Parts: sequence; structure tokens; C-alpha cells
Amino acid sequence: MKGQIMRFAAIALALFLAACSSSNPDVVDSGTPAKADIGVNEFLWRASLDTINFMPLQSADPFGGIIITEWYSAPEDPNEQMKLTVYILDKRLRADGLKVSVFRQIRATSGWVDAQVNPETSTKLENAILARARQLRLAALER
Repeated sequence: MKGQIMRFAAIALALFLAACSSSNPDVVDSGTPAKADIGVNEFLWRASLDTINFMPLQSADPFGGIIITEWYSAPEDPNEQMKLTVYILDKRLRADGLKVSVFRQIRATSGWVDAQVNPETSTKLENAILARARQLRLAALER
């Protein structure tokens, strides 16, 4: 159990650091977000993509506000894999406008089997995305 918590903490930290260091190709020279005419909050959308950029995407629907990743195994733990679904629920930059679902599997002798996810993992991911979205919004306002 302690090892599982440490792995989740490491993944959450990696997600947070990735969110802090990502660049934003949707910001034009004026510093304002490019008008992508998407159906959800542009800062939450970009921040979600920035935060989970290390995971391969299965699908991303900017009009419906849903991002689904493929299964991802961290190189340091090939016997565990995770998959995310990010839901952006609003056009406003609000904490309740975002929901992250995390799925986890572990390798067994019979193949991959579903496993419990630490309930804090979704919250940590949501917080990392919200922090990145605030950074993007502030950067856009400063320019």
C-alpha cells in the first residue's frame, strides 16, 4: 500500500511539473489565446492537454470537452498502467468545470486486471490542471 501511494505521489508530482513547464502554442503574439472556437473553456482545455502531455491520446473533442488517453505505463513500473478521461464541463474557468476520471490496471498472470485507484489521484490531477489554467489565463492578461 505504501509503495502504491509513493507511485501515485510520484505520478502526481510529474503531472504538476509537466503542467508548470509546458509552453502554450495557442497564445498568439499579442499574448491572448487564439480563438479556437471550442465549446469549452480554452484555458482549461489547453491546461488539460499540457498536464497530460506525456500520455498518448486516444481522442480529444474540443467541442464536447472530453479528452481520453490511451493506457500508459511509466517506465519505472511496467506492471501498472493508467488511463485518464478529462471532462471539461463549462466555458468558465471554474474548479467545478473540470472532472478527471482515473483508471488503473495491474499485470497479473492472466493479463491486465482492473485495480483500485487512490481517490486523491483525481483531485491532484484536477488541481494540477487548474493551476496550469490559471497560469495560462494570467499570462494572457499580462500581454
